[in-house]
This record gives sequence, C-alpha cells and structure tokens, in this order.
Amino acid sequence: MDMPWWGILLIVIAVVVVVALVALIIVGNKLRKKQEAQQEQIDAAKQIMSMLIIDKKVMKLKDSGLPKIVLEQTPKYLRGRKMPIVKAKIGPKVMSLMCDPKVYDQIPVKAEIKAEVSGIYITGIKSVRGGKIVVEEKKKKKGLFGKKK
Repeated sequence: MDMPWWGILLIVIAVVVVVALVALIIVGNKLRKKQEAQQEQIDAAKQIMSMLIIDKKVMKLKDSGLPKIVLEQTPKYLRGRKMPIVKAKIGPKVMSLMCDPKVYDQIPVKAEIKAEVSGIYITGIKSVRGGKIVVEEKKKKKGLFGKKK
C-alpha cells in the first residue's frame, strides 16, 4: 500500500523538528553548564571594593577605554556590541570597569559605593555612601491605544 506524497512529507518534517528540538536541548544544557562554571569562577574571585563613580555609559568595547588585553581576549562578534561601562576612581587610580546590566541601573553617578568586583567586572553593590541603593523600575511602553488616550 502506497502512502500519499504529503503523508511522507509530513513524516519527514516531523522527524526534522524532533531532531532539531533534541539538538537544541543538548546545546542548551552544555551552554547552561558552561555559564554556571563561569559564574562560579566570578564568585570565587569576587572582592568588595570602595570606589567613587565618575561616569557610566553604555558604549562599544572598542571605545570604552578598557585595557588592550581585554579587547584581544573578547570574541570578535562581541567587540562591536554595546556594554555597560563604569568609570570609577579606586584608590588613586581611575579605571574603566564593565558592569552587570542588572547592577548598572542601580549605580549612582558621582557617589561613593562599595561594590563586589571580580577582575574588571562589577557584579553587585553592597552599599552607597550618603544614600540608599536606587532600583529604577522600567516604564511600560504604551500601546497604540494607550498613546491616543
């Protein structure tokens, strides 16, 4: 008994979809494990520093003023991507630091803070001198009908 051509086509499409889903699950698990290992390394190297925040911007890595070795170690596809960069005075030195996007919104400009730093990466804020940590809520975008009201 012959199967119609569309039945064979549906079976082939179903097999391709199942194979694609299995491949995505396997790749996703590998990436998750890799990310967890990196997070453990960041947490192990984390230390608390006191710093004066001079400026903060979201800019491309090449324009950020980070050390040359950092740019060389960054994959090429990420060099043009915009990242949150914080310019801070740590002791007598003025340094450019990368920042976790979740923490970036909480960092006040021209204020002294105690932050958790791992290498040149700010992972969290412990305290702000003369104030409290500000958590800005993102404003919801108005829809088409919300703008007209």
